[in-house]
Amino acid sequence: MNGRIFDTRVQWLKYKVLKEVARHAYADDLQNAYRDIPRAIVPDGSKATMRCCIYKERAVLEERVHSALGGDHTNPNVIQVLDIACDECPTSGYVAGPDCRGCIAHRCEEVCPRGAIKIENQHAQIDHAKCVGCGKCASVCPYNAISKHTRPCENACKVGAIHMNGEKKAEIDNGKCVSCGSCVYMCPFGAIVDSSFLTDVIALLRASKNNTRYKVYAVVAPSVSSQFNYTTLGRVISGLKMLGFYNVVEAALGADMVSLSESRELAERGFLTSSCCPAFVDYVKKNFPALTDKISTNLSPMGAVGKFLKATDPTARVVFIGPCTAKKMEFQLPEVRPYIDSVLTFEELHALFEACEIDLESLGEDVLDNASYYGRIFARSGGLSDAVAEALREQKVTDFEARPVVCNGIEECKLALLKANKGVLPGNFIEGMACVNGCIGGAGCLTHGPKDKNEVDEYGRLALEKTIENAAGITVGVSPEKE
Repeated sequence: MNGRIFDTRVQWLKYKVLKEVARHAYADDLQNAYRDIPRAIVPDGSKATMRCCIYKERAVLEERVHSALGGDHTNPNVIQVLDIACDECPTSGYVAGPDCRGCIAHRCEEVCPRGAIKIENQHAQIDHAKCVGCGKCASVCPYNAISKHTRPCENACKVGAIHMNGEKKAEIDNGKCVSCGSCVYMCPFGAIVDSSFLTDVIALLRASKNNTRYKVYAVVAPSVSSQFNYTTLGRVISGLKMLGFYNVVEAALGADMVSLSESRELAERGFLTSSCCPAFVDYVKKNFPALTDKISTNLSPMGAVGKFLKATDPTARVVFIGPCTAKKMEFQLPEVRPYIDSVLTFEELHALFEACEIDLESLGEDVLDNASYYGRIFARSGGLSDAVAEALREQKVTDFEARPVVCNGIEECKLALLKANKGVLPGNFIEGMACVNGCIGGAGCLTHGPKDKNEVDEYGRLALEKTIENAAGITVGVSPEKE
């Protein structure tokens, strides 16, 4: 089954570690995990398939176990680099390839402002200690023989937060990083990881004593509709309850709540940027501080539904489950921490099912029935804007027209924010999504191939009978009868 789930061996390795960590957590012997898990995955007598030897493979696995147990707690960022695993990629920079003819014009050498290029043995040689990456040499080469090689992690990071340190290892600038996790998936050696709160969630579930001491709620992101393609959504909901969650609630219900309040705020203030994507919000604060006061004051859907659940049941514990690594940073914010107790990605949820030997295919179908069509389509780019427009109509706001600018990915967000900063943006509402395609393109997804937003819309259409106001006015059953 797992061969049909993961795109890469890196994901498979991550799953194996998470599964073993969860298994040991339930067995109360995590103190031995550093030794036992690497040996279980790479046993004695096996051949190295990923590194130079099985001892290097085990050493990397030990660091992965550390990440699965929460990572480096001295580093506030959940996106972290495993130094021992970052040693195989060529250094980024301009390179003269085999098409170089060693021509006598020497345009590349003449144009270089730092004297970084010399012609030796009829071939251009670039001294990377002097090169500043201006690209002038590439622009003048008549053979297009000079090209820029960029490490996958650097190329994936659209906010310029990754650079190479003196040891040629990747290093993350926390002052720039927005924890979107795009580098995590793109690193071909799995050297960049998102720290996990998996053991915290297991501890929450176990300490609840089968929900008798307090009740643990799973808040599931609407992008779940495009995940777990090996089973049905109804069985995933049943599986969550088998794990020990008292009830499963749609984060899309929080999206309905946000739609109503954010649309009113937009009409009152005249211009807003969205507050649903934590990576986008962080990007605004770090790169466009003059626009910080334009960010919607609403909590994200995750925070909104968590606040609702804890207002209804003050002893509740709330775990958000979705595709987003940035949510792991968001739930630790002072304004969100009272409402959300922990966060899991879909990758981590799958590993938890496997660790507990829950065969989803053998379970009956359960349902999610909290949100409206518009709350559910928050999962894809443009969904928030559609929901805000609908919320204005439902609330009969006729003296204001929303003119959204939908930003699909951080590069489009940057362009819209630059225009807004200069007062030339042709719109009054920026829907910012750091991941391409929206939440369905998040770093914590099980698969990362082309995303079909129609899957999200189809899931949303199952709730077409509800308006946004209907959904937001429904009281979620916080004390359902246990079967």
